[in-house]
Parts: sequence; structure tokens; C-alpha cells
Amino acid sequence: MTIEARLNELGIVLPEAAAPVASYVPVVVHGGAAHVSGQLPFVDGALKTGRLGEDVSLEEGMEAARACGLMILAQLKAAGVLEQVERVVKLGAFVNSTGDFTDQPKIANGASDLMFEVFGDAGRHARAAVGVPALPLGAAVEVDAIIALKA
Repeated sequence: MTIEARLNELGIVLPEAAAPVASYVPVVVHGGAAHVSGQLPFVDGALKTGRLGEDVSLEEGMEAARACGLMILAQLKAAGVLEQVERVVKLGAFVNSTGDFTDQPKIANGASDLMFEVFGDAGRHARAAVGVPALPLGAAVEVDAIIALKA
């Protein structure tokens, strides 16, 4: 089954791949891997902003991380390598959070669970989930990825 077919089966519609907000490219393919720059959470077409532990709920944070995961897939599609995904190797989740917020791993599960949903066991990955005091454009979450590609 193709990845596009799997997305259709799951009822997942990928968003339009977002343009970079600074001097970088969204995806670099090198050495059999796609390195996807940090993606921001667009939910219903709007950037999800705010801070976990302050004005963004746990559920909203998980939804934001899932939206970042959807944007990762959209960037892979735009780069022409979505159907070449062999394995999700690593995700890095950055959570805009207060100093006393400690549920970053739960937030990151929004993106992680999506990868497993789409790719099955090949979607299981290593991961970092860290809290940060601010993210670009005030985003609640940012997620980047390293994806192994089929030869």
C-alpha cells in the first residue's frame, strides 16, 4: 500500500507545505535520509500559538504536535520523497512551556502517534521532547524530523 493510500484510508488530508520563515530549506535529502526542518502547528489554517502551562491545554498541545507531524509529511510530499519513506528515525519536539511544565513528552506524543498511525512499526522512532521559553512566531510547538529513505 502506498503512503498516499494509507493517508486516504485514515481520512488524513495533508496541509499545503508551509514556506520557510527564515533562511533555510524545509527538507534536505542527503545520504539516504531526509532531514526535515522544524515545522510549526497550523490547526484549521491558523498557527497555534501560546505556552503550555499557561494558556494552552495539554489536549491543545498534543493537537498542535500532531499538526506539526502533518506538516512534516506535507514537506516530504512537496520534496517528492513521501513514498520513499523507509523509517522515521528521530523526531525532535520543542514545546513552548512555562518553567514548571513537565509534560513535554505527552505533547510530543501528538506527532509520534501520528507517525505510528501512518507508517506502522516503521513510524516508531527515537525522540527528544524539550521545553523552551519561546518559539518562532509564538508557536506552541515545533517538531523536526530525520527520515530514512529507501534507495
